Amino acid sequence: MATAAATTVASQLSHFVGLRRAGPSKAEMFSHSAVHFRLDQSSKASRAVVAMAGSGKFFVGGNWKCNGSKESVSKLVSDLNAATLESDVDVVVAPPFVYIEQVKNSLTDRIEVSAQNVWIGKGGAFTGEISAEQLLDIGCKWVILGHSERRHIIGEDDQFIGKKAAYALSQNLKVIACIGELLEEREAGKTFDVCFKQMKAFADSITNWQDVVIAYEPVWAIGTGKVATPQQAQEVHAAVRDWLKTNISPDVASATRIIYGGSVNGGNCAELAKQEDIDGFLVGGASLKGPEFATIINSVTSKKVAA
Repeated sequence: MATAAATTVASQLSHFVGLRRAGPSKAEMFSHSAVHFRLDQSSKASRAVVAMAGSGKFFVGGNWKCNGSKESVSKLVSDLNAATLESDVDVVVAPPFVYIEQVKNSLTDRIEVSAQNVWIGKGGAFTGEISAEQLLDIGCKWVILGHSERRHIIGEDDQFIGKKAAYALSQNLKVIACIGELLEEREAGKTFDVCFKQMKAFADSITNWQDVVIAYEPVWAIGTGKVATPQQAQEVHAAVRDWLKTNISPDVASATRIIYGGSVNGGNCAELAKQEDIDGFLVGGASLKGPEFATIINSVTSKKVAA
């Protein structure tokens, strides 16, 4: 039996041996000269419009991380069920694995449920892992992949994360694909290099972007109370959208939602939401507070401007 199990593991893992292979040169992939920032364009129509560079619906996700108990989850779900939410927003929450079914069975259908992680392939002898098939079996529709805590604490690398995303998508599990730089990388002027490298790892494995939402989360802003200024966030979001346009297609660049994460709260969400390329948020701590999370969801109203 041990030999058979070892053979199964080797078969499952063989496709991500050598994940740290060399990629194209920076000159090929990360040239800043390829990034074109858009200027605001005026509209001739005198009506309310949503100020978004992309064509996708505003999206807000709540990442509950490793927080909660049956009692606190029940209270949070009750608060979310009672909240009045704007209709033109896709809303997703990601409870810890052990509470997914509780949330799925009690949360309004208005809000979809995500996992915080998933295995790279089909289930089997992989202790502690959860497969895409199992998540779908309990009604989970989304998964968060590439979060900085998985990258920098657990040690998942870019290519491993990209392959996870590809398998999840192949099973019709939608993906929130996270990217973002460390503080030292930003201070060294490497923000675009890092984000584009992470994007390329997703692009190397993903063939259909229809069910992908990109979450830009500067690592230095996650859980620190520090938040990128609206201008800093907009700059990176615009660069990522232009990367998609250049390296994937203009249609994918337009349709793909690019959301911001990093100490988003009820007080700063409106100003961030006004930025043209910020298509929503991935929220950590504030998503554990029902009324505040509802405020963030409803910040879509900040997108609506008189044109």
